[in-house]
Amino acid sequence: MLILAAACSAPAAEADSRASMWVDLYRGEPIAYDAILADLAGARVVYLGERHTLKRHHELQARIITDLGKAGVPLVLGLEQMEAPQQPALDKYWKGKIDFDQLAQKTGWATRWRSYNQYRPVLEAARKAGAPILALNARQETIRAVARSGGIDKLDPELRQELPDKIETNDPTYVKLLNIYMKVHKAATPERMRPMFEAQMSRDEMMASVLCEFLKSKPGKGRTAIVVCGAGHVNYGLGTAARVRRRMPGVKDRILLFSESGDVVLAPAMKAASRSITVTHQDLRAIDQPIADYLHVKDLKRTPTPE
Repeated sequence: MLILAAACSAPAAEADSRASMWVDLYRGEPIAYDAILADLAGARVVYLGERHTLKRHHELQARIITDLGKAGVPLVLGLEQMEAPQQPALDKYWKGKIDFDQLAQKTGWATRWRSYNQYRPVLEAARKAGAPILALNARQETIRAVARSGGIDKLDPELRQELPDKIETNDPTYVKLLNIYMKVHKAATPERMRPMFEAQMSRDEMMASVLCEFLKSKPGKGRTAIVVCGAGHVNYGLGTAARVRRRMPGVKDRILLFSESGDVVLAPAMKAASRSITVTHQDLRAIDQPIADYLHVKDLKRTPTPE
């Protein structure tokens, strides 16, 4: 398949009339949404891997949170899109002390995550369900410093303290996958690839650390975590998902993905910074495990035929 930029793209116009379905990727069969909900209700962690700027993905996430809440499942929502220092403002939001717009203003969210407003229904669904909301991510300045300084070991000591003590970088399968997909970035030269891998792993470790600390705490006892993050952090059970499993052996998790279906249109700046790459089935077979438990598929967007 042909891959362009991995993130920060502009969404194409929606075509709501297109057919869609859920697919069980272990069985290779369509599955009813209610059956998925019943399965998710028994999980400790549910990952909803997204393409960040596709509104359709966030609408599906909000629906899942709403329906699990209505079913009486105690939830906690974890967000890649919020950084750990923003937690005090996020606490005020989910406790009802400030609204979404005030949250965005207090955190400068618009300048740190440009499609932030698309997460309004996700956060509102969580608050209505009585779910605490966690800011999972490290500061973007710290993650960028890992990539630009040459890796974790070369990071400024003060910045290093912002990240978990243990960051597992010996991860051959994940490196193999990142090596396939990160080549889409023109900046991913051979000498820069390893620091870029370590920046991704630092983000994964931070999200896993924050989430597990909460789940092991008294407020997190008995709650099912819904983790909203980029699909690249959980595809094939790698990245953040693998690091949560390392911290919580035997944890029951589920990974849900949503198809792009031709809806992604690159913003000009992203297109200029990207290159086309080809990823074959043979490349991905080396991962040797399903990409997720469930996939929501929508019909491909049809390109209008020129008149």
